[in-house]
Amino acid sequence: QVELVESGGGLVQAGDSLRLSCVVSGGTFSRSVMGWFRQAPGKEREFVGRITWSWSGVSTSYADSVKGRFTISRDNAKSTIYLQMNSLKPEDTAIYYCAAGRYYTATIQDYDYWGQGTQVTVSS
Repeated sequence: QVELVESGGGLVQAGDSLRLSCVVSGGTFSRSVMGWFRQAPGKEREFVGRITWSWSGVSTSYADSVKGRFTISRDNAKSTIYLQMNSLKPEDTAIYYCAAGRYYTATIQDYDYWGQGTQVTVSS
């Protein structure tokens, strides 16, 4: 049974940092494509960033809204994906989800395993 469990969310002030974690169990880590998405109240779920890895190295990609502020990394030994969020803004407030994908895209439909989400709230 594949399971993704996020943690690390919380209430912070604008300009602060948070690191979200996503622990993967059940073999999905071999999939090698993971993404982070977020959903703000009243809005659709949106792409935040993605990571893929292979024998040739690791690649990441980010939405323009978070580029330069957010960083995705992984710890293969811990089967964990991280989302480091710096210089947080009130508009970053959302539930953040990690997901395992079949293809290295920003399309929600290409990700078929999802965590339960973790709330991030940024106050101004």
